[in-house]
Amino acid sequence: MAVTVEARGREKPRGGKRIGVKGNFAAAMAVRDVDIDVAAIYPITPQVQIAEKISEYVANEELDAEVIPVEGEHSALSAVVAAAATGARVFTATSSQGLEYMHEILYIASGLRQPVVMALATRALSAPINIWNDYADLFGMRDTGWIAIVSENVQEVYDNIVQAYRIAEHPDVLLPVVVTLDGYILSHTVEPLEPLGREEALRFAPKRPRGYRPVLDPDRPMSFGIVGVPAWYHEIKYQQVVAMRQSRSVIEETGREFGKRYGREYGFIEEYRMDDAEVALVSLGATASLVKAAVDRLRREGVKAGMVKIRVLRPFPREELVKALEGVDAWATLNRAISYGAAFEDPLYLEVAASLAAEGIAKPSASFIHGMGGRDIFVKEVMEMYRKLAEHAKAGRSARRTYFWGVKGHNPDDDQKM
Repeated sequence: MAVTVEARGREKPRGGKRIGVKGNFAAAMAVRDVDIDVAAIYPITPQVQIAEKISEYVANEELDAEVIPVEGEHSALSAVVAAAATGARVFTATSSQGLEYMHEILYIASGLRQPVVMALATRALSAPINIWNDYADLFGMRDTGWIAIVSENVQEVYDNIVQAYRIAEHPDVLLPVVVTLDGYILSHTVEPLEPLGREEALRFAPKRPRGYRPVLDPDRPMSFGIVGVPAWYHEIKYQQVVAMRQSRSVIEETGREFGKRYGREYGFIEEYRMDDAEVALVSLGATASLVKAAVDRLRREGVKAGMVKIRVLRPFPREELVKALEGVDAWATLNRAISYGAAFEDPLYLEVAASLAAEGIAKPSASFIHGMGGRDIFVKEVMEMYRKLAEHAKAGRSARRTYFWGVKGHNPDDDQKM
């Protein structure tokens, strides 16, 4: 399912009071409103405030939950996986190197089919040490078996986390879900938020009884995480594949129902001014807001530009992207993550290209990487990317390699000569 937006900004949501909060606080508020039972978070910049705010809610008796002190991110995720195995509603959060420290347990959470929800304040990976935003951590976990939902703004951070519990805990899914917010760009920026409140959030994502899935219970002993011998390991992994495929309908229904109730509908992608677009950029996260601004300026110049925003990275929205891009003359991706040594260094481009190729669709295309390590991206630079894409459309050929935009002393055209 795709959500189409033809004007700048969203229609004003219906319902509760609108307030101004940081993205980190929006994440904590969502966790409070869905009434989690257990949280284990090891603080790391820029998600520290999420851990602090949840602890504050518990201390002030606004949330009846157990906050487990841990010595690191590996332990944080291990603790909530174990708590989820008892039937508890759980939450954790991390960033960057913290995600890498818990990387081993990412596979265990999905392999044990535990509906963990995690907030990821996206941040660059060392070395060199960098605390600012890009999507290296998110794209580094894309093959771990987690559903991945990407937020563009603070309202989406809150809404996506509430929806994540309904998705993860669905009997046809039972997979962990990560919800992202761009480090500093969203985590520390105050934006409008219309929270649902606890009563409404629990009405939308009610807690399920313990019996809806196997849980650790002294009265009904069972084993979790035993040795997966070759005779059965392949079948177990295929069950995860099936669960991820089945999650598509649950994600779609959840986003549609959310829109029906609260006036903010969510799909796998969001189309912006794509009805008559001739050139389109595919992007994600807070970067999508810049792309929308560039589209608006180009439209005033007579350029038929459009944008497709990826909201759900896993499962990848193959069918929705094909439908959105089949009518354009050329398309490109704009990403803040690098797949070193790949045929194209932008992992998002590889997925979009594979989706179109599977349907026999061949159009001029390009790949742009910009904004690594928190480097500012300006609207005028995105407009230049559209103009470069238009050149490929006119010439009828795709870029040979990824364009690295905004590198000091570097002409992006030189990338095509390497």
